[in-house]
Amino acid sequence: MKQISFLHAADLHLDSPMVGLKHFPGNILSRLRESTFTALEKLTKAAIDLQVDFVILAGDLFDGEDRSLRAQSRFRSEMQILEQKGIPVFVIHGNHDHLNGSWVHLDMPSNVYFFDSKVEVKEFVTKRGEMVHLYGFSYPERQVYDRKIEDYLKKEPADFHIGILHGNEGGRADHDNYAPFSVKELLEKQFDYWALGHIHKRAVLAETPPVVYPGNIQGRNRKESGIKGCYHVTLTELEACLEFVETSDVVWEEIFIDASGANRFQDILSLCQQEIERLRKEQSGILLTLNLENVHLENQREKRTLDIELLDVLLDDENEEESFVWISDLRVQYSQEFDRESLKAEANFYEELFKTFDGIDHVDDALSSFYQHALARKHLPSLTKEEQKDLLKKAEKLLVNLLH
Repeated sequence: MKQISFLHAADLHLDSPMVGLKHFPGNILSRLRESTFTALEKLTKAAIDLQVDFVILAGDLFDGEDRSLRAQSRFRSEMQILEQKGIPVFVIHGNHDHLNGSWVHLDMPSNVYFFDSKVEVKEFVTKRGEMVHLYGFSYPERQVYDRKIEDYLKKEPADFHIGILHGNEGGRADHDNYAPFSVKELLEKQFDYWALGHIHKRAVLAETPPVVYPGNIQGRNRKESGIKGCYHVTLTELEACLEFVETSDVVWEEIFIDASGANRFQDILSLCQQEIERLRKEQSGILLTLNLENVHLENQREKRTLDIELLDVLLDDENEEESFVWISDLRVQYSQEFDRESLKAEANFYEELFKTFDGIDHVDDALSSFYQHALARKHLPSLTKEEQKDLLKKAEKLLVNLLH
């Protein structure tokens, strides 16, 4: 029976600048900035250990169109390792690393095959003699809105047909609608596998044949949470087998802790420490958003200690750990929030304060002076409505707690 085995990865974003994370300790920040390269090294090792026939990289190898020399050099080194093992790599470029960028070019080893700006077919014969046709294209420029799927035309004869496409399925509103397609269109092509890229959350859109987004190989912010990696795919004439392979070195996580049964600071501290130890992962780092809910402390001194010192206690010595769990954001929700009406009756100042907060329609308006600064505008992300609401709530609570 004919059979092929390959790795499918996408959205490597090598040398991503990890914007907005300078508040992390130096060694954790350094590891995070190195994490895309570490993930690539894990991908290379997996390809060798699994003895795959080839590797597919479905777009956005590099984070920007300038393709830093560092990123190119590190990528080339890993490709040379695969070349020594006789493993070819088939690559398309996406919207981030499109062909129209400006960069100092480094030659890649002969085992790396790049697709051009028009949909083309690359023929590959495995060591066992299986004929594979791989179809794909690289973005000629950053914005490609054409339905390129129409140009994927099946070419016979071949034992297996694999489509490689960096694009947006079904007009997903949360992503740029580049090279749009529908699952129905892919299935109509009667290929044996569709290797997708562009969406950073892994998803299997169809099983027969497999239509797969592997997600990115390393999360770069808290919105890209969870373990990241690629897929080891085995295809035969009868079936397809998909096995997820973890590559992320640093994982972004978010947890919610119900503290309603804790009446002392020590109890809350213990709850947090238990969850941190549960999350700790050997040889991996965790960047954690920790949500404490239903907190109730009658002792005002313990409450102040929680507000001011809990985070420091939880982070103590974590930056020295190889398998660290670093709390990047601690959010505390008290079960008995302050009563606005009572505070208004207590002092006119609170009434004016609440009016000010209620009058803010958009946080971006309040932060306009920051966004007008050229450097800040480049690095500050836009906030979702939920993030704006959460930021206002935090600011109001902080002011009331400081003043009350």
